[in-house]
Amino acid sequence: MPSNDVRTLLQTVVPTAAVGVIAAIVSGVVAGGKGALGAVVGTLVVILFMGIGIVVLQRTAKSFPQLFQAMGLMLYTTQLLVLFLFVAAFKDTTLFNPRTFAASIVASTLVWVAAQARAHMKAKILYVEPEPSEARRGEKTGPSA
Repeated sequence: MPSNDVRTLLQTVVPTAAVGVIAAIVSGVVAGGKGALGAVVGTLVVILFMGIGIVVLQRTAKSFPQLFQAMGLMLYTTQLLVLFLFVAAFKDTTLFNPRTFAASIVASTLVWVAAQARAHMKAKILYVEPEPSEARRGEKTGPSA
C-alpha cells in the first residue's frame, strides 16, 4: 500500500477510534458493561468495513482508473447498507446493548467520512501524471511561428 494510502488510512482510523473510546466510556456510564461492549463492537465494525473499503477503492483506482468515481459511490452505498443490516441483525441481541451499538456505528461512520474527506483535501496527490522530462526535450516551448 503506497504511503499516501497508509497516511489516509491512519488519518481516518485514529479519529474514529478516539470516538469509539469516547462512545465506550459514555455508553459504559449510561448503560453499563453491555453498553460499553456495544459501543466497542460498533466502532470496530465501522473501522473494519470502512478500512476494507479504502483498500478495495485504491486497488480499483490502480487497475481501473476510469471506474474510480463510480466504484467509490457504489462502495459507500454498499457500506452504509451493510452497516444498516448489522444494526438490524443485532437489534435484539443480548450480547451487548443494541442502542449503544447502533449509536456508535452512526457516530463512527460520520467521523470516518469527515476524517477521510479532510485527509483527501489535505493530501497533495497528483491527478495528472507528468510526462517524463526526456520526452519533452525534443519539444519546443512557447508558441510556434
